[in-house]
Amino acid sequence: MADTTITKVDSRYSPTGADGEKYLASGVHVSMRLWENESPAEAKEPAARPYETVGYVISGRAELHVEGQVVVLEPGNSWVVPKGASHTYKILESFTAVEATTPPAQVHGREEE
Repeated sequence: MADTTITKVDSRYSPTGADGEKYLASGVHVSMRLWENESPAEAKEPAARPYETVGYVISGRAELHVEGQVVVLEPGNSWVVPKGASHTYKILESFTAVEATTPPAQVHGREEE
């Protein structure tokens, strides 16, 4: 029988990760997180993660640096960071975005890798 479980997450009560992200709904193969009103800041050291990330900009602007490429992210833009790609973000103005990761980023400490 197929899993028919519904998960609803109210972001007002979501747990927050070490970098300020809010954890949203999470399934077996994909999870979501919200970066809300991130303040302008210089880019952190690049990191490679063991999951693929897709995102969508709600408001603000940021630079996405991936493997020597730089793209500006603005409201209405979406992006993909491939699994294992060295990347970082530089927030240019107060930034809000939703990301989905597969496999789920927060499972088994994947965020710390």
